Amino acid sequence: MELRHLRHFVALAEEEHFGRAAERVFVVQQALSNSIRNLEEEVGVPLVLRTTRRVQLTPAGQEFLVGARATLALAAQTIERARRAARGEVGRLSVGFVGGLAFGGLPEIVRRFRELYPNVSVDLRELTAQEQEAALRGGQIDVGLMLLPVRDPGLESRALWRQPLVAALPAAHPLARKRRLKISDLAPEPFVFFPRQIRATYFDQVMRWCAGAGFTPHVVQEAIEVPTLLSLVAAGVGVFLPIEFFSRLSLPGVVYRPVEDAPIVEIVAVWRRGEGKSPVVRGFLGVAQEVLAGNETTDAPAPKETFSRE
Repeated sequence: MELRHLRHFVALAEEEHFGRAAERVFVVQQALSNSIRNLEEEVGVPLVLRTTRRVQLTPAGQEFLVGARATLALAAQTIERARRAARGEVGRLSVGFVGGLAFGGLPEIVRRFRELYPNVSVDLRELTAQEQEAALRGGQIDVGLMLLPVRDPGLESRALWRQPLVAALPAAHPLARKRRLKISDLAPEPFVFFPRQIRATYFDQVMRWCAGAGFTPHVVQEAIEVPTLLSLVAAGVGVFLPIEFFSRLSLPGVVYRPVEDAPIVEIVAVWRRGEGKSPVVRGFLGVAQEVLAGNETTDAPAPKETFSRE
Protein backbone atom coordinates (compact mmCIF):
# COMPACT_ATOMS: atom_id res chain seq x y z
CA MET A 1 0.00 0.00 0.00
CA GLU A 2 1.43 3.34 -1.06
CA LEU A 3 0.74 6.77 0.35
CA ARG A 4 -0.45 7.92 -3.08
CA HIS A 5 -3.23 5.32 -2.91
CA LEU A 6 -4.36 6.80 0.40
CA ARG A 7 -4.22 10.34 -1.01
CA HIS A 8 -6.31 9.25 -3.98
CA PHE A 9 -8.86 7.57 -1.73
CA VAL A 10 -9.18 10.60 0.59
CA ALA A 11 -9.60 12.92 -2.39
CA LEU A 12 -12.32 10.66 -3.84
CA ALA A 13 -14.10 10.40 -0.48
CA GLU A 14 -14.14 14.18 -0.08
CA GLU A 15 -15.03 15.09 -3.67
CA GLU A 16 -17.49 12.18 -4.17
CA HIS A 17 -16.66 12.34 -7.88
CA PHE A 18 -13.89 10.61 -9.87
CA GLY A 19 -13.35 13.53 -12.23
CA ARG A 20 -13.00 16.18 -9.55
CA ALA A 21 -10.85 13.91 -7.39
CA ALA A 22 -8.54 13.18 -10.33
CA GLU A 23 -8.07 16.91 -10.97
CA ARG A 24 -7.35 17.49 -7.29
CA VAL A 25 -4.50 14.96 -7.18
CA PHE A 26 -3.25 15.81 -10.69
CA VAL A 27 -3.83 12.45 -12.39
CA VAL A 28 -6.12 11.35 -15.18
CA GLN A 29 -9.44 9.84 -14.17
CA GLN A 30 -8.53 6.32 -15.35
CA ALA A 31 -5.35 6.37 -13.23
CA LEU A 32 -7.39 7.36 -10.19
CA SER A 33 -9.91 4.62 -10.86
CA ASN A 34 -7.13 2.03 -11.15
CA SER A 35 -5.54 3.30 -7.93
CA ILE A 36 -8.81 2.88 -5.99
CA ARG A 37 -9.34 -0.58 -7.48
CA ASN A 38 -5.82 -1.66 -6.49
CA LEU A 39 -6.42 -0.32 -2.99
CA GLU A 40 -9.67 -2.29 -2.65
CA GLU A 41 -7.92 -5.44 -3.85
CA GLU A 42 -5.19 -5.00 -1.26
CA VAL A 43 -7.67 -4.29 1.56
CA GLY A 44 -9.87 -7.15 0.41
CA VAL A 45 -13.24 -5.39 0.72
CA PRO A 46 -15.12 -2.78 -1.33
CA LEU A 47 -14.45 0.75 -0.11
CA VAL A 48 -16.67 2.78 -2.49
CA LEU A 49 -20.08 2.42 -4.11
CA ARG A 50 -19.96 3.63 -7.68
CA THR A 51 -23.14 5.13 -9.16
CA THR A 52 -23.72 7.18 -12.26
CA ARG A 53 -24.22 10.39 -10.26
CA ARG A 54 -21.82 10.19 -7.30
CA VAL A 55 -19.43 8.07 -5.32
CA GLN A 56 -20.32 6.92 -1.82
CA LEU A 57 -18.23 5.13 0.76
CA THR A 58 -19.19 1.70 2.04
CA PRO A 59 -19.20 1.23 5.83
CA ALA A 60 -15.73 -0.28 5.43
CA GLY A 61 -14.71 2.73 3.35
CA GLN A 62 -15.91 5.16 6.01
CA GLU A 63 -13.82 3.38 8.62
CA PHE A 64 -10.86 3.19 6.24
CA LEU A 65 -11.12 6.95 5.63
CA VAL A 66 -10.47 7.67 9.32
CA GLY A 67 -7.32 5.60 9.28
CA ALA A 68 -6.19 6.95 5.90
CA ARG A 69 -6.41 10.55 7.10
CA ALA A 70 -4.52 9.68 10.29
CA THR A 71 -1.83 7.83 8.32
CA LEU A 72 -1.34 10.73 5.91
CA ALA A 73 -1.16 13.20 8.78
CA LEU A 74 1.44 11.03 10.55
CA ALA A 75 3.42 10.68 7.31
CA ALA A 76 3.40 14.46 6.85
CA GLN A 77 4.62 14.94 10.42
CA THR A 78 7.35 12.35 9.90
CA ILE A 79 8.51 14.01 6.70
CA GLU A 80 8.56 17.40 8.38
CA ARG A 81 10.57 16.02 11.32
CA ALA A 82 13.12 14.62 8.87
CA ARG A 83 13.34 17.95 7.07
CA ARG A 84 13.70 19.83 10.35
CA ALA A 85 16.41 17.40 11.43
CA ALA A 86 18.23 18.05 8.16
CA ARG A 87 18.05 21.77 8.96
CA GLY A 88 19.36 21.14 12.48
CA GLU A 89 16.06 22.12 14.10
CA VAL A 90 15.54 18.92 16.08
CA GLY A 91 17.89 16.54 17.84
CA ARG A 92 20.33 16.54 20.71
CA LEU A 93 23.62 18.39 21.19
CA SER A 94 26.19 17.82 23.92
CA VAL A 95 28.47 20.81 24.52
CA GLY A 96 31.58 20.88 26.68
CA PHE A 97 32.85 24.19 28.02
CA VAL A 98 35.64 25.48 30.21
CA GLY A 99 34.29 26.92 33.44
CA GLY A 100 35.30 30.50 32.76
CA LEU A 101 32.93 30.76 29.80
CA ALA A 102 29.99 30.52 32.17
CA PHE A 103 30.76 34.14 33.08
CA GLY A 104 30.92 35.43 29.53
CA GLY A 105 29.76 34.06 26.20
CA LEU A 106 28.18 30.74 27.08
CA PRO A 107 24.90 32.04 28.58
CA GLU A 108 24.30 34.26 25.54
CA ILE A 109 25.10 31.42 23.10
CA VAL A 110 22.83 28.90 24.80
CA ARG A 111 19.99 31.40 25.20
CA ARG A 112 20.08 32.38 21.52
CA PHE A 113 20.45 28.77 20.31
CA ARG A 114 17.41 27.69 22.31
CA GLU A 115 15.42 30.57 20.88
CA LEU A 116 16.26 29.53 17.32
CA TYR A 117 16.23 25.75 17.86
CA PRO A 118 13.68 25.07 20.62
CA ASN A 119 13.39 21.39 19.68
CA VAL A 120 17.10 20.65 20.08
CA SER A 121 17.99 19.34 23.53
CA VAL A 122 21.26 20.90 24.74
CA ASP A 123 23.37 19.05 27.29
CA LEU A 124 26.09 21.24 28.87
CA ARG A 125 29.16 19.74 30.54
CA GLU A 126 31.84 21.73 32.33
CA LEU A 127 35.21 20.21 31.41
CA THR A 128 38.81 21.32 31.15
CA ALA A 129 40.25 21.69 27.66
CA GLN A 130 42.07 18.38 28.00
CA GLU A 131 38.89 16.65 29.18
CA GLN A 132 36.96 18.14 26.28
CA GLU A 133 39.47 16.85 23.74
CA ALA A 134 39.19 13.35 25.24
CA ALA A 135 35.38 13.57 25.32
CA LEU A 136 35.29 14.68 21.68
CA ARG A 137 37.52 11.80 20.61
CA GLY A 138 35.37 9.39 22.61
CA GLY A 139 32.08 10.75 21.28
CA GLN A 140 30.80 11.91 24.67
CA ILE A 141 30.35 15.51 23.48
CA ASP A 142 29.67 17.00 20.05
CA VAL A 143 31.22 20.45 20.45
CA GLY A 144 33.78 21.86 22.84
CA LEU A 145 34.20 25.51 23.82
CA MET A 146 37.65 26.25 25.16
CA LEU A 147 40.54 28.65 25.17
CA LEU A 148 43.26 28.29 22.55
CA PRO A 149 43.19 26.12 19.42
CA VAL A 150 43.87 22.37 19.44
CA ARG A 151 46.53 20.40 17.60
CA ASP A 152 44.79 17.00 17.46
CA PRO A 153 44.51 16.04 13.73
CA GLY A 154 41.21 14.29 14.45
CA LEU A 155 39.61 17.53 15.62
CA GLU A 156 38.69 20.75 13.87
CA SER A 157 38.36 24.16 15.48
CA ARG A 158 37.10 27.64 14.71
CA ALA A 159 38.05 30.83 16.52
CA LEU A 160 34.90 32.49 17.86
CA TRP A 161 36.13 35.29 20.06
CA ARG A 162 39.34 37.13 20.82
CA GLN A 163 39.83 38.63 24.26
CA PRO A 164 42.84 40.41 25.81
CA LEU A 165 44.10 39.85 29.31
CA VAL A 166 43.33 42.58 31.84
CA ALA A 167 44.59 43.36 35.32
CA ALA A 168 42.34 42.59 38.28
CA LEU A 169 43.32 44.81 41.22
CA PRO A 170 42.10 45.41 44.76
CA ALA A 171 39.80 48.44 44.59
CA ALA A 172 41.93 50.37 47.09
CA HIS A 173 45.19 49.68 45.22
CA PRO A 174 47.04 52.83 44.02
CA LEU A 175 47.18 51.40 40.46
CA ALA A 176 43.36 51.29 40.42
CA ARG A 177 43.43 55.07 39.95
CA LYS A 178 45.00 54.61 36.50
CA ARG A 179 42.79 54.12 33.45
CA ARG A 180 45.32 51.89 31.68
CA LEU A 181 48.37 50.00 32.92
CA LYS A 182 51.64 48.72 31.55
CA ILE A 183 52.59 45.20 32.47
CA SER A 184 55.74 46.59 34.07
CA ASP A 185 53.52 48.48 36.53
CA LEU A 186 52.73 45.12 38.11
CA ALA A 187 56.34 44.01 38.51
CA PRO A 188 56.57 44.70 42.26
CA GLU A 189 53.12 43.27 43.05
CA PRO A 190 52.28 39.88 44.59
CA PHE A 191 50.24 37.72 42.20
CA VAL A 192 47.51 35.14 42.63
CA PHE A 193 47.30 32.60 39.85
CA PHE A 194 46.38 29.12 38.66
CA PRO A 195 48.68 26.20 39.49
CA ARG A 196 50.79 25.53 36.43
CA GLN A 197 49.56 21.93 36.15
CA ILE A 198 45.98 23.19 35.78
CA ARG A 199 46.57 25.89 33.14
CA ALA A 200 50.05 25.15 31.79
CA THR A 201 49.77 27.01 28.46
CA TYR A 202 48.07 30.01 30.04
CA PHE A 203 50.57 30.07 32.89
CA ASP A 204 53.64 29.79 30.66
CA GLN A 205 52.61 32.49 28.23
CA VAL A 206 51.74 34.95 30.99
CA MET A 207 55.15 34.27 32.46
CA ARG A 208 56.79 34.93 29.08
CA TRP A 209 54.83 38.17 28.73
CA CYS A 210 56.04 39.33 32.12
CA ALA A 211 59.58 38.16 31.38
CA GLY A 212 59.53 40.36 28.29
CA ALA A 213 58.88 43.29 30.63
CA GLY A 214 61.85 42.31 32.77
CA PHE A 215 60.30 40.49 35.71
CA THR A 216 58.94 37.17 36.93
CA PRO A 217 55.62 37.38 38.80
CA HIS A 218 55.84 36.54 42.48
CA VAL A 219 52.91 34.17 42.94
CA VAL A 220 51.90 34.17 46.60
CA GLN A 221 48.67 32.18 46.37
CA GLU A 222 47.24 29.64 43.92
CA ALA A 223 43.64 28.58 43.25
CA ILE A 224 42.01 26.56 40.47
CA GLU A 225 38.83 28.63 39.96
CA VAL A 226 38.61 32.20 38.69
CA PRO A 227 35.99 33.33 41.27
CA THR A 228 38.31 32.14 44.03
CA LEU A 229 41.24 34.04 42.54
CA LEU A 230 39.16 37.19 42.23
CA SER A 231 38.06 36.81 45.85
CA LEU A 232 41.73 36.73 46.80
CA VAL A 233 42.23 39.94 44.82
CA ALA A 234 39.33 41.54 46.70
CA ALA A 235 40.98 40.50 49.96
CA GLY A 236 44.16 42.30 48.93
CA VAL A 237 46.25 39.11 48.66
CA GLY A 238 47.55 39.97 45.19
CA VAL A 239 46.77 40.97 41.62
CA PHE A 240 45.53 38.67 38.85
CA LEU A 241 45.57 38.64 35.03
CA PRO A 242 42.24 37.19 33.83
CA ILE A 243 40.73 37.28 30.35
CA GLU A 244 38.69 40.43 29.78
CA PHE A 245 35.29 38.77 29.82
CA PHE A 246 35.81 37.94 33.50
CA SER A 247 35.38 41.63 34.17
CA ARG A 248 31.66 40.84 33.89
CA LEU A 249 32.05 39.06 37.20
CA SER A 250 31.57 42.06 39.43
CA LEU A 251 32.95 41.44 42.91
CA PRO A 252 33.03 44.11 45.65
CA GLY A 253 36.61 45.18 46.16
CA VAL A 254 37.84 44.25 42.65
CA VAL A 255 38.49 46.60 39.72
CA TYR A 256 39.66 45.73 36.22
CA ARG A 257 42.06 47.75 34.11
CA PRO A 258 43.26 47.24 30.52
CA VAL A 259 46.96 46.55 30.06
CA GLU A 260 49.00 47.80 27.10
CA ASP A 261 50.25 45.12 24.69
CA ALA A 262 48.21 42.47 26.49
CA PRO A 263 48.23 39.03 24.83
CA ILE A 264 45.04 37.98 23.11
CA VAL A 265 43.32 34.73 24.05
CA GLU A 266 41.15 32.99 21.46
CA ILE A 267 37.95 31.30 22.52
CA VAL A 268 37.43 28.44 20.07
CA ALA A 269 34.80 25.86 19.18
CA VAL A 270 36.13 22.35 18.58
CA TRP A 271 34.45 19.33 17.00
CA ARG A 272 35.36 15.97 15.48
CA ARG A 273 36.81 16.24 12.00
CA GLY A 274 34.12 15.80 9.37
CA GLU A 275 31.19 16.42 11.73
CA GLY A 276 31.06 20.16 11.14
CA LYS A 277 28.52 19.36 8.41
CA SER A 278 26.08 17.95 10.94
CA PRO A 279 23.05 20.29 10.81
CA VAL A 280 22.82 20.60 14.60
CA VAL A 281 26.56 21.21 15.03
CA ARG A 282 26.57 23.64 12.11
CA GLY A 283 23.62 25.51 13.60
CA PHE A 284 25.30 25.78 17.00
CA LEU A 285 28.57 27.02 15.49
CA GLY A 286 26.70 29.65 13.50
CA VAL A 287 24.87 30.90 16.57
CA ALA A 288 28.06 30.94 18.67
CA GLN A 289 29.94 32.92 16.05
CA GLU A 290 27.07 35.38 15.60
CA VAL A 291 26.64 35.96 19.34
CA LEU A 292 30.31 36.31 20.16
CA ALA A 293 31.02 38.54 17.17
CA GLY A 294 28.73 41.07 18.80
CA ASN A 295 30.85 40.90 21.96
CA GLU A 296 34.21 41.23 20.19
CA THR A 297 36.57 43.74 21.73
CA THR A 298 37.07 46.46 19.11
CA ASP A 299 39.05 49.08 21.00
CA ALA A 300 41.73 46.88 22.51
CA PRO A 301 45.34 47.82 21.78
CA ALA A 302 47.23 45.80 19.22
CA PRO A 303 48.27 42.53 20.87
CA LYS A 304 51.84 41.74 21.63
CA GLU A 305 51.10 38.07 21.01
CA THR A 306 48.22 35.64 20.67
CA PHE A 307 48.09 32.66 22.97
CA SER A 308 48.55 29.30 21.27
CA ARG A 309 49.14 25.73 22.29
CA GLU A 310 52.69 24.56 21.92
